[in-house]
Amino acid sequence: MLLDLLVTLHILTWLAVSLRVLSRHDLTAQARLAWLVVLFILPYGGVVVYWMFGEVHLGFNFEHRYNKIIEQLNSNFPAVLGKKDTMTEVIDQEYQPAFAYSASVNGFHTTLGNKAELLPDAKTTEERMIADFDAATDHIHVMYYIWLDDGMGTAIAEALMRAAKRGVQCRAMVDGMGSRKLLRSPLWKRMEQAGVEVSMALPIDNILKVMLFSRIDLRNHRKITIIDGKIGYVGSRNSADPEFRVKPKYAPWVDIMLRVRGPIVAQNQMLFASDWLMENPDTPFDSFPFILESQPDGCPAQVFADGPTQRQGTTPQFLSTLMGHAKRSLVISTPYFVPDFTLINMICATAYRGVDVTIIFPQKNDSFIVAATSHSYYWQLLEAGVKIYEYKPGLLHAKTLTIDDQISLVGSTNLDLRSFDLNYENNVIFYDKALTEEIITRQESYIADSVEVTRSEVRKWPIYYRIWINIVSTMGPLL
Repeated sequence: MLLDLLVTLHILTWLAVSLRVLSRHDLTAQARLAWLVVLFILPYGGVVVYWMFGEVHLGFNFEHRYNKIIEQLNSNFPAVLGKKDTMTEVIDQEYQPAFAYSASVNGFHTTLGNKAELLPDAKTTEERMIADFDAATDHIHVMYYIWLDDGMGTAIAEALMRAAKRGVQCRAMVDGMGSRKLLRSPLWKRMEQAGVEVSMALPIDNILKVMLFSRIDLRNHRKITIIDGKIGYVGSRNSADPEFRVKPKYAPWVDIMLRVRGPIVAQNQMLFASDWLMENPDTPFDSFPFILESQPDGCPAQVFADGPTQRQGTTPQFLSTLMGHAKRSLVISTPYFVPDFTLINMICATAYRGVDVTIIFPQKNDSFIVAATSHSYYWQLLEAGVKIYEYKPGLLHAKTLTIDDQISLVGSTNLDLRSFDLNYENNVIFYDKALTEEIITRQESYIADSVEVTRSEVRKWPIYYRIWINIVSTMGPLL
């Protein structure tokens, strides 16, 4: 009797979850099919897996509270958003749709007078950042997905403590999952004791509550550094050494970082404020200085940020709009490549219409699942005429995109479904020929340290490997 009741209850639960998957309007056909396959193959575990990872929700009332904070910030500080007319005045007409689409996501419009300095290497980045912290007079705000208590992580923490002791307002925020080791470390406690205001984005301290009412893999992947509201750092690097001791066999992590000045610093400040206020709602809004200081001979730029509280599909749609207007060249570097249907088809279409398309991946990836999924797209890309390079010296972690020697995109976003649907990300799109040429030179240095992947090599992959990567790719919508 009890067994019959349990079987009946399981069947009803399985049926209810299956119907939920079929009724959702926010899932692609591929994602629906993938979830139904999981539920069919794992009739017991599949229901649990769907409960934990199937729905994009951050808990009770989270989205409402987050959107209310964004609305208040936008209404209180409208100048930070920029003006819609600026784009039409300074951006070539053929590229305007991408900038317009970006603005539709966060409300951040094109701003003028931005300066970006491409930093040469990890050591220089750390030195310049510490020097700026030591010169700060008003505030330092930082948000990192991963913050380790290694060389750079400790140096950043000590610079913040020095600044706090001389009266500078210091706020440090980390992701609850990505920086979980730091949160339990003596270094984090020392920072708090020294007067640094510390906070955790998307906490996981109550793991049972997170698993029951949210998703443990919804993360804040942003990398934000603001000094005195005038200087910022944007790019792919976390607060960690290139040796990345939590995964040393893939080291060095190779990142790209820009030191920026101008109105985009204020736009990143607004992103930081939104994240901070979610976890610290009593913080006064006027404690976030928004300084719109244009730089002489600066360039047009705007922040593009995404997250699970934005409308679905914004990043692949934005990238596809951008790629769709490339005329001569498109160069991409990304460590993780799990594209959706929109993006993979736009990349191929861009190559088919004669644009010179190049993608640079790391040869060794710290995720064998992502590596297999990426490989499953190689043949399709190569058939379209895309050039594929695999970087050898370490894990190429730089997320870059350049178009026509004119437009460059740098930030935290990977070309994978996690960045598209599950993570909070921040990027900057620049419209500047000189900066783009510098970033292209950096991309060419990646290529010089890479091996090209050819169709003949992919054709020789054994059938068992092709079957494996295509099975993994089929589960791509769930990764």
